[in-house]
Amino acid sequence: MFCLLLLTLPLLGNSVPIVQDGNEVKIVGSNDAQVGEWPWQISLRKNLDDFWIHYCGGSLIHPSWILTAAHCFTGTKNYTSNYMVQLRQQNLYENDHLLPLEKVIIHPNYSAASEGFDLALLKLQALVQLTGTIQTISLPEASQTFTPDMECWVTGWGDIESGVPLPPPYTLRNVQVSMMDALTCDQQYHQNSIIPESERIILDNMICAGEPGKDSCQGDSGGALVCKVQCSWLQAGIVSWGIGCGAQHRPGVCTPVTDYVDWINQHI
Repeated sequence: MFCLLLLTLPLLGNSVPIVQDGNEVKIVGSNDAQVGEWPWQISLRKNLDDFWIHYCGGSLIHPSWILTAAHCFTGTKNYTSNYMVQLRQQNLYENDHLLPLEKVIIHPNYSAASEGFDLALLKLQALVQLTGTIQTISLPEASQTFTPDMECWVTGWGDIESGVPLPPPYTLRNVQVSMMDALTCDQQYHQNSIIPESERIILDNMICAGEPGKDSCQGDSGGALVCKVQCSWLQAGIVSWGIGCGAQHRPGVCTPVTDYVDWINQHI
């Protein structure tokens, strides 16, 4: 159906793309995050010509485990030595302290040629020392529901518009978004589409979040969609794919954590 595209942010003013065929994985309409907000946010880095380039987001869900998107690894050799992780950082590439990985676990049902199951677990080689600025995000129970009236946010260092990279000093951005169930989102995606209404675009193992002018964008893949539930933050989704950034009738598509929380807990 839809394939995925990853683009890195510029490093020292030079744009160095890492590309997968297909549509943009899409933060648009966002503001700079405050120092100390979203303490679970991580930057996943890939070694490219001896530079560790940001190309995906992720979330710290345990002192030694990170949750991200499986498609961040599709089409590349998944040697752990190819990847490093930067914990919560206000500005990318500023005072980096990169952490090595012990293993990458991609959901066994994920395939770049199929839909859904877009999640992966990354195990760090050492436990992270939690502090006031480095914290884990709580996972929901499988029975948890997330509704449009909840306060939900996506965060990341992705493009600020489709094809417009986040400018220096590459400050973490955040935007509040509206949740949307799979069926409602599917109806949105069929508007102005040549795909027959009988053919699902958004499947039951997907959720959507975003609205015109407010969305995740290239470079935000794997990051967390979080919602406030009874004064606590829970991770509702993982940024997965979409068409355009903040486009009309095309909210960002996420992998719902509730569908896979049992699988995640089996590993962590």
